[in-house]
Amino acid sequence: MLKKGFSVIAATLALAAAVPGHADEAADASANALLYAVAWKQTAAEYRALYHQGYNIARDRVDAALAARKDGDKPLAVLTDMDDTVLLPLPYWSKLTGEGKAFFDDPIWDAWVPQNDLVIAPGAKEFFEYCKEKGVEVFYITSRDQGEKTYEYALGNLKALGLPYADEEHLTVLTDSSNKEPRQQELAEKFTPVVYLGDNLNDFQRKYYIKGDVAGRIAAMEADREEFGRRFVILPNPTDGHWMAAVFGESEPADTPEARAKLVEAAKTVLR
Repeated sequence: MLKKGFSVIAATLALAAAVPGHADEAADASANALLYAVAWKQTAAEYRALYHQGYNIARDRVDAALAARKDGDKPLAVLTDMDDTVLLPLPYWSKLTGEGKAFFDDPIWDAWVPQNDLVIAPGAKEFFEYCKEKGVEVFYITSRDQGEKTYEYALGNLKALGLPYADEEHLTVLTDSSNKEPRQQELAEKFTPVVYLGDNLNDFQRKYYIKGDVAGRIAAMEADREEFGRRFVILPNPTDGHWMAAVFGESEPADTPEARAKLVEAAKTVLR
């Protein structure tokens, strides 16, 4: 059942649109739909606690797999996304909101990635170092495209933060697709995946990449509810990701009046 209710963000956007000439001023901070999400990422202890919680769960899964392992079993592995899972692009979002941008901006992102100005997710480095100590391999799988140096940049990001397994054997970069499942299946032939880490349901299975259907995507997730906290560990990301494709029909919509109207509707809609 759907019910309508105003959120603070929706009310702010609606007010901004009501002021003559205001709706067209993307740089006006009061109309910036990203402010609450980015402020939460930058300041909330809860945001960091969720990463610690996720990586603590992942460590428990690794310990359980190690305890259950028998001679002759395939080696164990952790399969992980990179952005907003291991590497937090918090300075990028600060730059974006500082420039009055209200939606993800590809040119700014592409220019920013090579700078290696990332923050490591709380608990991530300790967890991956623990995996290395225990002989559990870590494979990073990301979807990016910054041109011919995409792979070099991604590997540089990992190395800049001193992460273990930051090498070509353990990094996969998809430049023409966000579908990580084929690579995950390849790895599963040689390793036993202990846990999958991501900030996006599509980091786990392609079936969750559902466009233009919020309720349908939630239903697909609910069908797998037993997997979360067990095989899948999800990390928080309110600023971007494939959840936006369910709302807007695409993951990185342009900042248009139509996109803002869809955002207002999403903020007013409560699914029960």
